[in-house]
Formats: sequence, structure tokens, C-alpha cells
Amino acid sequence: MTPAQIEAYVDAASAALNLPLSPEHRPGVLHYFALASTMAELVGSQPLTVTDDPAEAFVPVSPAHGSRA
Repeated sequence: MTPAQIEAYVDAASAALNLPLSPEHRPGVLHYFALASTMAELVGSQPLTVTDDPAEAFVPVSPAHGSRA
């Protein structure tokens, strides 16, 4: 998404959710939405085939507990 698209989306979502966005928080919200948009583009760009299956379950692990592998 372009910066203009991100601003338009954040403004529309804020209005639709009736969630006021204070001027001092706006730069941070725009920054992190742009970051999330970039991550979504990376995930969405990965090709999938008909044989690809989703994970059975996602179980988050706290960094303090280390890897479950």
C-alpha cells in the first residue's frame, strides 16, 4: 500500500469503528499499519498449491519458554 492508501484506510477504519485517533498517536498508528501491510504483502506473495494445507493448530510460545521444536 502507498502512504496515501494507508492514511485513507486508517482514517476510514477509525471512522467506521467510531475509534477516535488522537493527533499525537496518528504517526505511530500509520507507521505500524505500514509495517503490517508490508508483512501481509510478503505472506500474500508466497505461492500456494492445491496440496498445501494449513497448520492444524497455532500455539504461541512465550519467548521466555523457548522453542517447542
